[in-house]
Amino acid sequence: MPKLKADLHTHTSEDPRDIIKYNAYCLIDKAAILGFDILAITNHDLVTYNKKLVKYAEKKDILLIPGMEATLSGKHVLILNPEFNKNLNGRSIHDLPKLKSDKNLIIAPHPFFPQSKSLKSLFFAYAPYFDAIEFSHCYNNMVNFNKKTIQVSKQQNLPLIGTSDCHFLWEFGSTYSLIDSKKDPQSIIEAVKNGKIEVCSTPLSFLSMLRIAYKYFQLKLIMTINR
Repeated sequence: MPKLKADLHTHTSEDPRDIIKYNAYCLIDKAAILGFDILAITNHDLVTYNKKLVKYAEKKDILLIPGMEATLSGKHVLILNPEFNKNLNGRSIHDLPKLKSDKNLIIAPHPFFPQSKSLKSLFFAYAPYFDAIEFSHCYNNMVNFNKKTIQVSKQQNLPLIGTSDCHFLWEFGSTYSLIDSKKDPQSIIEAVKNGKIEVCSTPLSFLSMLRIAYKYFQLKLIMTINR
């Protein structure tokens, strides 16, 4: 059985926290062109998942898994197959033990990147509640904050999961995962937890890194002005 090509950390224009130009349907179209089997749209504090989207993805031979990049105590945590659809009032990082179950997948996204939403040292206090740790697409041969992630993955015996964390459509496909699993949500969740996953990644060019940094600070400025 061939391994499933998957990206379990993406964003679309439905995201309430970011300004993104492409919607969920455009992302699904892009995923189909690139031969993806599995996709999770993990917008901030919101699950972008409904029957219409699921059927649209199915027509493209893509399995859509519900997900969210939740903000817990001001830090980002990826939750696949969550039991809630919105995070309107915010939740505490102390809720992780309550949120963890056999039916969901909890991932530490960009854990050691130099940004305020990354877990950093807080990760170690809650490491037992994470099922995987993210290998981010945002790196090149000169700047690579994934190095510590790889080291911690080995120390904690946690699977690495490659994602694009795309906020721009051109980012999608640069880093992804191959999962050795049947093509259904629960099998995929169990496969990741059991480490039946490998990272496929191409380093970004220096120009692409600058482009991401420029767009990131431009976005933050726009959102600050609009508040």
